[in-house]
Amino acid sequence: MSCSPSDLAPALAAPRLARLRAACADAGVDAFLVRDTSNVAWLTAFDGVFDDEAAHALLVTSRDAVLHTDSRYAEAARVAAAREGAVAVDDSRSTHAAFAEATLRRGGDPSGEGAVRCGALGIEDSIALAEYRRLEVAFAGDGVRCELRETSGLVRRLRAVKEPSEIARLRAAQAVTDAAFAHVVGFMRPGLTEREVQIELEDFMRRHGAEGLAFPSIVAAGANAASPHAVPGDAKLEAGQCVVLDFGARAHGYCSDMTRTVFLGAPSDRMRAAYEAVRAANERAEALLRPGITGKEAHELAEAVLAEHGFGGAMGHSLGHGVGIDIHEEPNLSPRNDEPLAVGNVVTVEPGVYLPGEFGMRLEDFGVVVEGGFEVFTRSPHDMVVL
Repeated sequence: MSCSPSDLAPALAAPRLARLRAACADAGVDAFLVRDTSNVAWLTAFDGVFDDEAAHALLVTSRDAVLHTDSRYAEAARVAAAREGAVAVDDSRSTHAAFAEATLRRGGDPSGEGAVRCGALGIEDSIALAEYRRLEVAFAGDGVRCELRETSGLVRRLRAVKEPSEIARLRAAQAVTDAAFAHVVGFMRPGLTEREVQIELEDFMRRHGAEGLAFPSIVAAGANAASPHAVPGDAKLEAGQCVVLDFGARAHGYCSDMTRTVFLGAPSDRMRAAYEAVRAANERAEALLRPGITGKEAHELAEAVLAEHGFGGAMGHSLGHGVGIDIHEEPNLSPRNDEPLAVGNVVTVEPGVYLPGEFGMRLEDFGVVVEGGFEVFTRSPHDMVVL
């Protein structure tokens, strides 16, 4: 956790942009307009520039990459660009559509006077309809004629294979998260509310290396835990309950994600059986993961293990998902994913059992697919925690 972002990511923009240009060539796209902020952050490799506001566009051609932003971000972006050396910064006061048209016009005709054909301009299918209409208008005039070519997940698929510097950041985020779990276990006791535990957990992460949260933490006690995405409230922790804690830190721009289930007093036989089922599903799925295994195969194995233990059909959600700059990325360990995993994919493994009106529990690690299998980042053990 002592390393700086610059130590973790020396000059990454150029190779990432090269990968995007190769993908564009394969897709028959001549230029690409990136609007998803996480995709922009990954391609530029700028640290300490972007926040949650979708205020940026990155135009990538075969020769150049230009970030269009505004005065709130321009200075920080230029400092980052000077380090990376592969991205120019434009803070002209115009719409992103007008910026893209003007930049392509200048690139095709330096005088800026002639009509230019740019071929196909790739766009992300996540952009707003209003922005798509602005692009249609911008490229229907006499300056630049472009075909707007919709793409789906083109940059996100590139992001799915993590680089060594990204793995270092993910490990740093998980180290904060593991420390937070060790702390909050000592803090929890009957009588506290879910919300009080959530505040303590999140405050610890922020004070011990997290620049923010990967997502709002889940603290769900008793029957509330039967809802996988329960929102912490005023429900009090009681003896005899199990409590689901699902949380993650964000460090150096990357997320972590883990879930543990804590028992307040000795668990009932049914709770113990459910936990044994969830642990077995987690560990057998993690042992299966390796290059070539599909997300569907991993998910179906976990479901089968739960069924072997008498909890068939009690999970409901997919086994896991990718993690990186965003808390949910590709690939997914899902019954709908027939794509084979590749070296560098970072995924969660989070089987659960949810019994409405009774309890719920989940056990989640995350790690990276390597040549020999699956390397887990999470250091908190799987042993049952009984307070």
